[in-house]
Amino acid sequence: MSKIIAYCGLDCSDCSAFKATQAKNLEQMKQIAERWSRQFNTEFTVQDIECDGCRSSRISGWCRSICLVRPCAMKRGVETCAHCDDYLCEKIESFLSNEPEAREKLEEIRNSI
Repeated sequence: MSKIIAYCGLDCSDCSAFKATQAKNLEQMKQIAERWSRQFNTEFTVQDIECDGCRSSRISGWCRSICLVRPCAMKRGVETCAHCDDYLCEKIESFLSNEPEAREKLEEIRNSI
């Protein structure tokens, strides 16, 4: 499977929700919903796990409810945050502080622009 780089630099194709959705693996999706419900102390259903990547209209409940980066990037019309004039704004910097691999990917993209 080819990489699907999200606005934030994460690789959607590495996400368990994305993988389970693409495989149409209902049992795995149930397990992810249970794990995320415990982990994030909120109720996730199988429908909340369905995800085709953040550039699609079908995104996971976690990304839909928590992500601040996706709506900002969509509004600005950028391919990734690395393409944004306000790169390393508060929204993406806050996210990247916990995601070193995403930071590395965005820096790689930024350096290639």
